[in-house]
Amino acid sequence: MVAFGKKLKERQVQEWQGYYINYKLMKKKVKHYSQQIKVGAIDRRHVLKDFSRMLDNQIETIVLFLLEQQGLLASRIAKLGEQHEALQQQPDLSKISELREAYRQVGRDLLKLLFFVEVNAIGLRKILKKFDKRFGYRFTDYYVKTRANHPYSQLQQVFKHVGIGAVVGAISRNLHELQDRQGSYLSIYDQPALPLQDPVIDSVKAAVDRLTNSTNFLNFLGQHALILQDDMLPAPVEEEVDDQRYHFMSLVLNLVNTFLYMVNTYIIVPTADDYSMSLGAAATVCGVVIGAMAVAQVFSSVYFSAWSNRSYFKPLVFSSIVLFAGNTLYALAYDLNSIWVLLIGRLFCGLGSARAVNRRYISDCVPLKIRMQASAAFVSASALGMACGPALAGLLQTNFKIYKLTFNQDTLPGWVMAIAWLLYLIWLCISFKEPAREDEVNPVQEGSNSGTAVNDALEKGLQQPLLISAEDKNEDEDGDQDIDESEEAPEESRQPATSIRSAYRLLTPSVKVQLLIYFMLKYAMEILLSESSVVTTYYFSWNTSKVAIFLACLGLTVLPVNILVGSYISNMFEDRQILLASEIVVCIGIVMSFHMFNPYSVIQYVSSGLIMFVSAEVLEGVNLSLLSRVMSSRLSRGTYNGGLLSTEAGTLARVVADATITLAGYLGESRLLNITLLPSLVICITSIIATCYTYNSLY
Repeated sequence: MVAFGKKLKERQVQEWQGYYINYKLMKKKVKHYSQQIKVGAIDRRHVLKDFSRMLDNQIETIVLFLLEQQGLLASRIAKLGEQHEALQQQPDLSKISELREAYRQVGRDLLKLLFFVEVNAIGLRKILKKFDKRFGYRFTDYYVKTRANHPYSQLQQVFKHVGIGAVVGAISRNLHELQDRQGSYLSIYDQPALPLQDPVIDSVKAAVDRLTNSTNFLNFLGQHALILQDDMLPAPVEEEVDDQRYHFMSLVLNLVNTFLYMVNTYIIVPTADDYSMSLGAAATVCGVVIGAMAVAQVFSSVYFSAWSNRSYFKPLVFSSIVLFAGNTLYALAYDLNSIWVLLIGRLFCGLGSARAVNRRYISDCVPLKIRMQASAAFVSASALGMACGPALAGLLQTNFKIYKLTFNQDTLPGWVMAIAWLLYLIWLCISFKEPAREDEVNPVQEGSNSGTAVNDALEKGLQQPLLISAEDKNEDEDGDQDIDESEEAPEESRQPATSIRSAYRLLTPSVKVQLLIYFMLKYAMEILLSESSVVTTYYFSWNTSKVAIFLACLGLTVLPVNILVGSYISNMFEDRQILLASEIVVCIGIVMSFHMFNPYSVIQYVSSGLIMFVSAEVLEGVNLSLLSRVMSSRLSRGTYNGGLLSTEAGTLARVVADATITLAGYLGESRLLNITLLPSLVICITSIIATCYTYNSLY
C-alpha cells in the first residue's frame, strides 16, 4: 500500500526496523503468485501453503520481539523497584522525583511497543485483504480461525497482549506510591474506582483500549453514529491537539442540540393530520407538513457541513435562531389560519438542522480516547429524542387562549419547542467554547515524538476486529498497482472530496448497496411513523394520546435493541449475516402490514409495525457499522464526508416517503396504507437482491 507503506516507514522506530512486518515483500509475493497462477505454473494449494508459512514467519518474528521487549521492560521495572525499596528506608525528594520520571520513561517506551503492535496488526490486516481481493478466496477466515484457536497460537499474543497489562499495573502501582499521598496507606488496589491521574498512564490505557477489539455495545453505538475516522497513521501531535480543542460543556451542548432536534422532528407526528384539517387541508397533507423539514434538511446539511470547516459556535447559534423562528411560525399558523405559514415554519426547522455540525464536532474536537463514548452518546441522544417527541405531544392535551393566541394540542408542540430553543440559545452563548482551529494549536516539540507519537493509534483500524476479512472492493489505498513503496503517493489521492460528484465517485459497489439499504430502511420507517396518525384514526379511531403512546413505545425500543445487538448478537454472527437477516425481517414486517383481509385489526398493525421498526433499527446499526469500515478514508474529513452522504441518503428517503403519503392521500384514506407500503416492499426486495449479489461477487 503506497500510503500505508510510506507512513509505516516514517513511524518505524529505527532500531526495530528488522522486526516490523515486511509488507513490501509480501505484496510482491502476492503479485508473483497472481502471475504464476495465470500461466499455470503453480496451483492454489501451493500458494495457500507458501503464503501461510510466510505469514507464520512474519508473526513469529513480531511476537518473539514483543516478548523480548516486554522482558526488558520488566527488568527495568525490577531494578527501579530496588531503588524504590531503598528510598522507602531513606526518603530523598530529589531521588523520588527522578524515580517517578524513570517510571514514566518506562511507560513511554511501553507506548512505543504498543504502537509497534498496532502498526504490525494493521499491516497484517491489509495484506490479508489484498490476498483475498486478488484471488477471490476467503483466506483471512481460514488463517485467523486456524491460528487464533490453536493452543500454541502466536497470533493470540497479539490478540491478548497479556504481559502488557502486567507492565502497566507495575508502573501504575509504583507511580501511585511515589506520589505525595499525605500519609495515606491505600494502594491502587484499595481504590480501583479512583485511577491514577498521570498523563503517561492515561495514554497507555487509551492505547491498550484501542488494542481491545471485542465487539461491544459501545463500539456498536459509536459506529451507528457513522462518525468516520481517517484510515491513515495519525500525526504525532494529533492527540495533544485533540486534548487542547476538547471542551466538555461544548460537547454536552452538541448532544443537547441533537436531542432537541429529534424531539422537534417527531413531536408533531401525532397531531400533524389534525392540524392540517383544522387549516382546511386534507389529513394526508400531514405527509407534506412532516416532510417539509426533511426537504430543507437536504440543503441545510451541506451548508452546515461546509460552515463547520470554519466554526462550530456560529452554526449552532444560527441553528437555534432559525429553529426558534420556525417553531414560532408553526404555532402561529393556527391563529393565522394559513397552511402556508405552517409549511414555512417546518421548512425553517429543517434549515436549522445542525446534525452535520454535531457529528463533525465529535469527529474533530473530541479526543480519540473518548470519541467512541461521545459517538455512543450522540446515538443515545437521538434515540431518546425520538421517543420523547411523541410522548411529549401526548401530554400537551389542553386548550386555552391568552389574548389572541391559541394554545392547544396542535400549537403547543410549536410553542414548547420555541421556548426550548430559546433557552438552549442562551445556554449556548454562555457556555460554548469555540475550539481553536488546527493551524492555531501549538505543535508539540519534536523532541517529545519518541513518547508522544506512539499515543496516536489508527482508530478505525483498531475499532474493527484485528484481522478482519475484507468484505468490500473498497478504495484500496494500494489498489492493485504494485508501486514501489519508496514512490510517494500523489497528494491529491489523499485529499477529501470537494463536491458531491467527487464523493460519489469514491463510493464502491458495496458502499452504494449499503447506502441503498439505508435509504430503504429510512423510507420504511418514515412511512410507518408519518402515516400512523391517519391510518390509526381511519381503522381504529385512535385519539392523539393513543398515537403518541404507540410512537413513544416504538422509540423506546431503540436503545434496548442496540444493547441486544451490540452486546450479544454481533458476537455470535457476522455483520453481513445480521444485515441480510434484518432486511428479510423488514420485508416480512412490510408484507404483514398490508390490509389484505377484513377486518384490519390493531394486533396486526401494532405487531407488524413493531417487527418492521425493530428490524429496521437493527439493520440501521449494522449497516452503518459496516459503512464506517468500508467507506473511503478520504470521506472521513472535509465538507462532503461520509456522514453527510449517509445523512443525505436518509433525508431524501424521508422526503420521498412523505411525498408518497400526500400523493396517495388523493386516492382516498382507504387505499393509503397499501399504496404507501408497495414502494417500501419493492425497495426492500431490491436491496435484498443487491446485498446478495454484491457479497456473493466479493466472496
